[in-house]
Amino acid sequence: MRLIDIWKPLVVLSAAAASPGALAADPQVDLKTNVGTIRIELYPAKAPKTVENFLQYVKDGHFNGTIFHRVIDNFMIQGGGFDQAFKQKPTRDSIPNEAKNGLKNDLGTIAMARTSAPHSASSQFFINVKNNNFLNAAESQDGWGYAVFGKVVSGLDVVMKIAKTPVGPAGPFDTHAPKEQVIIESATLVTDKK
Repeated sequence: MRLIDIWKPLVVLSAAAASPGALAADPQVDLKTNVGTIRIELYPAKAPKTVENFLQYVKDGHFNGTIFHRVIDNFMIQGGGFDQAFKQKPTRDSIPNEAKNGLKNDLGTIAMARTSAPHSASSQFFINVKNNNFLNAAESQDGWGYAVFGKVVSGLDVVMKIAKTPVGPAGPFDTHAPKEQVIIESATLVTDKK
C-alpha cells in the first residue's frame, strides 16, 4: 500500500499522550535503524486495534529489513511497507481507523499511513517531525484523519536526522526516497522498560 502523495490533502499518522500513571502499562518498541535506535511507546487504551496490529507486525518480524521509503523534512518520515529492493511486503487485512481517539499528530508521534480510504491502514506508519494538525480527525478534509497510536520516547534525534536525509527518486517513488537507504534492521518489543 502506498500512502497518498504527501502534498495532496490527505496524509498519514497521529500522536498520543497518556497520563503519567498509565505509562507503565504502555508497551514500547525499539526500531533499530542503520542510523540509530528509535524507542516508541504505544497507547493501547487510546488505539487498541492499531496497537494490536502494530505489535503483531513486530512479533512477526515484518519490519525487519524494511526501509523508511518516504521522507519529507518538516513533515514526517514513513516506513513499514517496503524492503531494500523497494518490493512491497505482503500485509494482513487493513484495520479500522482509530484517529478519533483524542491523540494528535504532534512532533514525535507515530501514526498509521493509509490511502485516501479511511480504513485502509495495514503495516505502514509514519513519525511526525512537526505538529501536523491537518492530519487530525477534527481538522482533516475527509473527517477521518490519521490514527496516532504512540510517540517517540527516545531517539527523536535519530528521527530528525532521518528527516534531514537527502532524498530523490528511487525504486517506484518519483521523489522523497532517501538517496542512502534508512533501514529498520529490527523492531523488537522492549522488555526492560526504564
